[in-house]
Amino acid sequence: MSGPAIAITGATGFIGRALCARVASGAQAAVGPTGPPLGGATLRALVRDRRRAAERLPRQVDLIEVDLETASVADLARALTGSTALVHLAGRAHVIDERAADPDAQYHRANVEVTAKLAEAAVASGVGRFVFASTIKVNGEATLPGRPFRADDAPAPRDAYARSKHAAEVALGRIAQGTSVLPVVLRLPLVYGAHARGNFERLVDAVASRRWLPFGAIDNRRSLLGLSGLLEAIDAAILAPLAAGPVVGTAGGCIYLIADERPVSTPGLVRAIAHALGVEPRLVAVPVALLRLAGTLTGRRALIDRLTGSLEVDSTPFTRATGWHPRPFAVDAAMLRASSPE
Repeated sequence: MSGPAIAITGATGFIGRALCARVASGAQAAVGPTGPPLGGATLRALVRDRRRAAERLPRQVDLIEVDLETASVADLARALTGSTALVHLAGRAHVIDERAADPDAQYHRANVEVTAKLAEAAVASGVGRFVFASTIKVNGEATLPGRPFRADDAPAPRDAYARSKHAAEVALGRIAQGTSVLPVVLRLPLVYGAHARGNFERLVDAVASRRWLPFGAIDNRRSLLGLSGLLEAIDAAILAPLAAGPVVGTAGGCIYLIADERPVSTPGLVRAIAHALGVEPRLVAVPVALLRLAGTLTGRRALIDRLTGSLEVDSTPFTRATGWHPRPFAVDAAMLRASSPE
């Protein structure tokens, strides 16, 4: 391969595996006049277990064995040497049923400390662009009608995961300020696609199993992001001629929110999944107030609030800055079969 050298963390995860496969296959993204596609890039994956990663990633990916949590900045700088950009996807993900005694400490170690070390290593090794996968939860948990989240909204993280991602954004911007590294933060909503896990996988499993779902009375608007659209956005975040824009905390960098073209309601998502699977959607119109009461009584109020509330994002600044265009929301049978438990 010829072209830029891109380093990636989290290469064996849901998003990372898809990104590696796409770059290795030479896929091109329609991101406007942003230079050569990532299909011509050399991809270097920073992995904890080289042998295991080799079983899951294309052979064209260069594997560098390093433990992000225990490695020193010097170790990471050596791993990044020669890379023109870094896509940081690794981290401790949101846990629905949190059981850790001190979740804030675990999230801080995995998300904040690792990001800060990588930022220092990127500066030391001459990486030009640091693309960081953050979460829309930094903005908050819900939006009002007609008031989508924007990048310049005051951060309002509500849980340990979101707080750690916001702190990581701030650390990245602070360390990169005044250096050759340009941080590009992508705050992501729920990402769906083949091999998706978490809430999307659970919902697909419930619909495929033809369970009755009490979501028929919900009237909300949730911004989601398809995996293909995200991969195109990562291309754009690396290749577009960006300049420092909206601030990351009090330091320079770019924050962007990205999502599908239009939001979807929870019952609309159920119906789309059912249609793709060729089954009837089994929706019961339980009043939202009763759902929230049940959530409170069972200790799952946060989950019910996500299912019943709205969360919309404004992607237009990213489109204006890069030429990237959001895709329509779409699911298909092949995607859903890949996302269902094996």
